Formats: sequence, structure tokens, C-alpha cells
Amino acid sequence: MTPPPQIDHYLRFLREQRGLVFEDFPALWRWSVTEVDAFWRSIWDHFDVRSDTPFDGALCEERMPGAVWFRGATLNVASQALRHADAAHAAGHPAIVHADESMLARGELGELTWPELRRQVGALAASLHDLGVRRGDRVVAYLPNVPATAVAFLAVASLGAVWSVCSPDMGPVAVLDRFRQIEPKVLIAADGVRYAGQSIDRLGMLTQLLDELPTVRDVVLLGNLNASADPSVLAASTRRAHRWSDLIAHAAPRAPEAVPFDHPLWIVYSSGTTGLPKPIVHGHGGVMLEMLKGGIHNNVGATVDTGDRFHWYSSTGWIMWNCQVGALMGGTTICLFDGSPAGPKDAPDWSTLWRFAALSGATFFGAGAAFYASCLKADVQPMKHGDLSRLRAIGSTGSPLADESYDWIWANCPRPDGKPIWICIISGGTDFAGAFLTGLITEPLVRGQMQVRSLGAAVHAFSEADEHGQGRPLVDEVGELVCTRPMPSMPLYFWGDKDNDRYLSSYFDMYRGPNGEGIWRHGDWLRITPTGGGIIYGRSDATINRHGIRMGTAELYRAVETHPEVLDSLVVDLEYLGRPSCLLLFVHLREGLAMDDALQRRLRESIKKALSARHVPDEIHQVEAIPRTLSGKKMELPIKKLLLGAAAEQVMKRDAMANADAVAWYQRFAEGRS
Repeated sequence: MTPPPQIDHYLRFLREQRGLVFEDFPALWRWSVTEVDAFWRSIWDHFDVRSDTPFDGALCEERMPGAVWFRGATLNVASQALRHADAAHAAGHPAIVHADESMLARGELGELTWPELRRQVGALAASLHDLGVRRGDRVVAYLPNVPATAVAFLAVASLGAVWSVCSPDMGPVAVLDRFRQIEPKVLIAADGVRYAGQSIDRLGMLTQLLDELPTVRDVVLLGNLNASADPSVLAASTRRAHRWSDLIAHAAPRAPEAVPFDHPLWIVYSSGTTGLPKPIVHGHGGVMLEMLKGGIHNNVGATVDTGDRFHWYSSTGWIMWNCQVGALMGGTTICLFDGSPAGPKDAPDWSTLWRFAALSGATFFGAGAAFYASCLKADVQPMKHGDLSRLRAIGSTGSPLADESYDWIWANCPRPDGKPIWICIISGGTDFAGAFLTGLITEPLVRGQMQVRSLGAAVHAFSEADEHGQGRPLVDEVGELVCTRPMPSMPLYFWGDKDNDRYLSSYFDMYRGPNGEGIWRHGDWLRITPTGGGIIYGRSDATINRHGIRMGTAELYRAVETHPEVLDSLVVDLEYLGRPSCLLLFVHLREGLAMDDALQRRLRESIKKALSARHVPDEIHQVEAIPRTLSGKKMELPIKKLLLGAAAEQVMKRDAMANADAVAWYQRFAEGRS
């Protein structure tokens, strides 16, 4: 039996507790962004968020940035997650189910119960406290997507310390660019990882990291490759080394301590492809409310009531890891897979995650849009790889989902009742740990569109700013994605950002409200449809400007990547001073294929038909790979700057890339054109 949608529970709460009835979702959304204080207080009350102290209401002072939320409230995200332990365990639901590549190959699934999660979090918190960790101290982690990482995050949060994590697939430069900025006191790290069929030792790199992080006084070693890994190799005269298993065996667990609503929770980072990454600080209360609200849109409820199991494939270096672990705050079981989504390098297998979804009993399965395109082109048939009868929703983000991927999902992931499975497309960001545009299971779903603007997110497509910095909302026209009212999960600040200069220039340098108030500009091209849905057209600072007509890159990618020969693509509009612009299209073809005149003609014709004759590329080149960040974003701007003459080391950080070796081809290409 399919449980009632989470939005129905929320609407019933509004009706019974607030006397509010809305004729449709657009009316509910308008209320949520008009009566901002009332909306966020309703989220607090609907999810029974608890404060140890009295507070003044929801939105106490409205300004952006710098809004004051729930003044006087004290809470902790660890308390919010662990409060579900007894009821969820009594109902027979684990907190975490997990597998790595070797476990999946054997058909094995690991489980961490709610009581054991609570015990490990409390024990580790006590051990860290014994080491001297206090409120505001930074504890950093170099860990893969395993249960221990979730335990470590909750333990750090429970002390009021500040968490930050990098994935072990990141190289030393990228890690140091992040961690050096925040001067951590403790490093928790794995001895290595297993990925794509290989065991990758990280002990040597940990020594290098510690040599460059002089503020680290204690290092905790998780034996991820070797359970008996000796932490003493990481000790030094100014640094102590500890074994993970010893710290989670502390005999006197420590309960989470309540902290102010806006107390720093974690530091996350921009992609860092150019310059130092922005260290973005979010607070306990804002993240908690955004994660709980996200359960309404994702239709993921408390495990006790629905038995939901939430999986979103991610490394620990992507904000989707934070969002997945955030589902614990609603009492939901999370499903963690540590490994490659494509199997071993020498024998690619795009059925890997589907086998994990079947083994874990996932009810919500999420991944980047590129994953589904790869499954389609590899002709994966998920139902042949296990029982997916519990699966109720497919999530996608990172880039627009191609129309063909919708059809592939509907054809290959049928629901037991015969209805099309719900596809939840979201677009948001690391910047505020949430989604601006998202899905809702009760609303119509149209290919290529995100169904709704997120509740509480006053998102609009704005026209170009006038001389006063003001824009106007557009409907059915492409404009800049803006948010005109504050949200509690917006950054508190950037770490070390004197006078908020970087923060203000990152989001508030383009638009002002009629009374001079700040307006958040996100940096995406957006079209709001007449029905209230949204379409993202790519980054607004990577626009194709052909003969005065601006176009986002996403539309061109959709036209190109529908061709079965094309695995990936990247477009760059080179605008030279005093010379005509040159539109270059780079395509990565399926193995064994070569670009020929016939394929060039078909690609050009598709672009002409989908966009216009003006947007047909001047040149099309076959490449070995498309450069992407660790979070899967195409590196349009860095490649554009490289081709315009900038040095590679000035415009991109190799350690922040998923495939740094791909850059060499573009460097040779740029040298050949100079």
C-alpha cells in the first residue's frame, strides 16, 4: 500500500492547526514566500522541532544577508536525528544500510541500527571532548561515503564544533585549499578507499596533509582498507594519533548539547575550479529546517511511519552527501554506497547502483543526470538486476535531465501498480544546502521541467538589472535566477571573509530591491513556466551570445546528447576583442567511434532545429573527455578562459576535478590556435 504523500500530511496540519486551506500548490507557495515568518514557524511546528529555551518567533529581523531567525532558540541537529532512535528501532527500521564494491559483489548489505548509531555518536563525542574539542573548533574529515562518516559528523555537531569534509578522491592541493583556510584542530581520515575495482592507499597523502596543517593536534585513523592500520605512523611531536575503533568504544557516551539556532554547523565549499574555494558556513537551525522541508518535496517521511529508505549517490565532497545524511533528521533510513557507479575501469558496469538499490530496498533513488544518460547509452535494464518493487521515486540533479532519460526511466523502472514512476528533478546548490526548484509528487510532471518552486523560496526569473540594480519578474521568459526573500539555510558567512566582501560579491552584486534591500542572484538562467514550473538553461556567466541573442548552454547539450554516438559534450563561445565570436563544440563519442562528416551534419541540424541557425557551432571537435568538477559540473568557464589564452594553473585546480588528465588535450588545442 502506497502511503499518503508527505505534502498531504503538511496540508492537513495547516488546515487543522492554522485554519489555512489552499486551492492548489501555487497558492500554497505564494503564501510561503509572502508570510515568511508564518511559513517557517509552521515547518518548525509540523515537524515538532524542539528548543531547550524560549524564542521570539521565526523571522525576527528580515534582511538579506543577515536575517535573524528563531532568536533565543537552542537546539542541535544531532539531537534532532537521534530523537527517532527508539521508535524507529521498535518499528524494525535501521538508521543506515550500506555497501561498498566488494560487499555488493558478494550480495552483502551492512546495517547500523538506530541504538548503535546513538551509541557510536555519543562515544565519539565523549572521546573528542576528552581530546579538547569544544564549541566552535573545526574538525575536518578525509573520509569516504561510509557509516563512520555520518557518525563523525553527528558527533562533531553534538559538541557544537564545526564539521568539514573532503572526499578521498580529492588530491592534496584541493584538500589543503579548503582545510588550511579554516585551521582545524582534529583530522579524521581513512587509510584508503576502494574505487572502480582498485584499492587506493591514502596513508602517504595523509602525512603530506598533516605536514601542511599545523593546527591539527589530533588525528583519528579509520582502517577502511585495513582494519588493523596503525595510526602511530601519523603521530608527531606536536600531534597525537588515535584509532577510530578505540574512540567509538568510550564507556561514557556524551549527549548532544543545545546550541543557538545560528550556531555554525559545517563548512562546505564552492567547486574551487578557479581561485580558493569559498568556505561557506551554515547554521544548525537553518540546515535542520531546510532538510525537514526537503522531505515534503522528496516525499520522504519518517521511517517509523512509512519505511522509507533514501539513497542519493554521492561522494562526501558533494552537497548531496550532506542532504542524504540530513534525511536522518526526519527519522528516515539512509542507504550509502561507497564506490564507483560504473563498476571496474576495465569492465564498466552501469548496473552497479541499481543492484545496490535492489539490495538495500531503496524507496527513493537519486543520482546526477549524467548517470541516467550513461545507463541509457549502455542499455542498462535495472529490473534485471534485482527486486526494485519498493522503489517509488527517482531523483536527479547536477544538470538538466535529457528528455530521452525521462523515457528511459519510465520504460525501465516501472511501478508495481503500472503507473509511471515519479521523477523528482531538483536544482539548488551548495550555497544554501537546499533546492530552489524541485519536485512534488501531487503536481503534473512535464519533461524538461522542474515541477515547482520550493516552499519558502521566493524564486523568480529576473530581467536584466536597470541603472538602480532593479529587475522585474519574468514569466515564460529566460532571466536571472534570483531569490527575493531570505531563507534560514542561507550562509551565515564565509569563513575568514573580512567585512563579508566575498559573500556580498558572490550573491548580492547585481540586484537591489526597491528599498535598497538585498536580492540573492544565484548565477543560473531560469524560465518560470506559466504553470509555475521551472527550466534551468545553464550558468548565466557561461552564456552563448550569438548575434545579440543570449542562450543558456543546457539547451544545446540537450540537442547534442540525444544522439546515441555522443557520451558527453561541452560548448564554448569565444568572444575575442575586435574579432567575431567563435562557437566551439567539443564532443566525447562512444568508444571506437570517430567524428565524420555525416555525424557533423546531424549534430548541426539538431542544434539548428532545437535552438536556431545562429547557434550552430563554427567548429565541432572530437575530444577524449569533457572536463568536470568533482561534483560533476561541466567546466565551461575554465575551458573558455584557457582557450582565450589563460594558463591552465590560473583558471582551474586539478585536484578539484573529476578527470584532471582531460585538460591536456585542451591545452594542446589552445596552443595550436594561438
